[in-house]
Amino acid sequence: MAIRDGRIVAAAAEEPEETVEANGALLTPALVEPHIHLDAVLTVGQPRHNLTGSLFEGIAIWGERVKDLTVADVKARAEEVLRWQVANGVLFVRSHVDVCDPQLTALRALIELRAEVKDLVTLQLVAFPQQGILSFPDGEALMRQAVTLGADVVGAIPHFELTRDYGERSVKFAMELAAEHGKPVDIHCDETDDDHSRFLEVMVAETIRLKLTGRVTASHTTAMHSYNNAYAGRLISNVRRAGLHMVTNPLDNAVLQGRFDHYPIRRGHTRVKELLAAGVNVCLGHDSVMDPWYPLGYGDPLQAAFVLAHYGQMSGYEEIRTLIDMITVNAARTLGLADYGLAPGCRADLVLFEAPTEIDAIRLVAPRRLVLKAGRVVARTEPARHTITWRGAERPVDYQVAAKG
Repeated sequence: MAIRDGRIVAAAAEEPEETVEANGALLTPALVEPHIHLDAVLTVGQPRHNLTGSLFEGIAIWGERVKDLTVADVKARAEEVLRWQVANGVLFVRSHVDVCDPQLTALRALIELRAEVKDLVTLQLVAFPQQGILSFPDGEALMRQAVTLGADVVGAIPHFELTRDYGERSVKFAMELAAEHGKPVDIHCDETDDDHSRFLEVMVAETIRLKLTGRVTASHTTAMHSYNNAYAGRLISNVRRAGLHMVTNPLDNAVLQGRFDHYPIRRGHTRVKELLAAGVNVCLGHDSVMDPWYPLGYGDPLQAAFVLAHYGQMSGYEEIRTLIDMITVNAARTLGLADYGLAPGCRADLVLFEAPTEIDAIRLVAPRRLVLKAGRVVARTEPARHTITWRGAERPVDYQVAAKG
């Protein structure tokens, strides 16, 4: 592959200034994070820990932490995790930002940070009403203010509204607001085990009514796991018809859903394989990094993909390869990225893995040997070299031997 002026070219017309020997390693476009909450990262245990591990206790704890937010606090934590993400090969990020705050502190902080890191990371910000739009005082006005202030995307959380009616109205409000301002939509939808939570069908209908095809994303949709098959099949068909993008978040969904079950405990996960089979664009998000909802994580989409291979039973040969698509090309389509990929003319935003294949990258959660932004190396990892004393002699351990054979 040749790179000139920050873009991929068909062939090198002249002697290159620098050559990188990949030695058969896997090269992909830069990773894309379609769903994270940068305003909440690194707040685990503040002001208290989530003892039940549930979504709703996490929301309650965050409601307390929001009161202590400052611009400096949000920027410092978010920038730290952005550094982790870049080291992991992530150069495009969509972050939901809580706007249930009369001062819009987190949004103001991340708008500042978006401008400061734009040469390295493309950051999209979603106006996300964590406590609801209709259920929070002046929620509609805050959403409008957030869009005016500079939010890139309009969000909602209908399943957390006080009533079903409020939930439907919140979806319609958010999508009409987006249509009015020419913004994309990304809604936390049906993130619950309740099989009566059916706001995704409202999103589908509003997408068609407002002619927003291709600009609307539904995140989570975990209630789909519990729908009867007849309804789920019809809904998936309509999701495809409306051209919705779907984001699944296996790390958070794996620990937050099924908390009210005894045995058997549901996975509480959306129907990824059925959506993909229907031709729906499905991508994969990390969601949380050390916050009230998920106390673990280090901002690596590959770790989330590894979990989905097990949790979503995506261990078939082609399914594992699809996991890489879900953190690259599928996610790029969701964010509406242009000039993205490995073809000539695309931006040279690239990741070189310490692994020869997609399967090995997932299997090993392989380090990113190099990360390139516009052809310039912005991160590199020197993988640890493992040795073992074996039968009286020191021997190297190479986890890729099986893959090479």
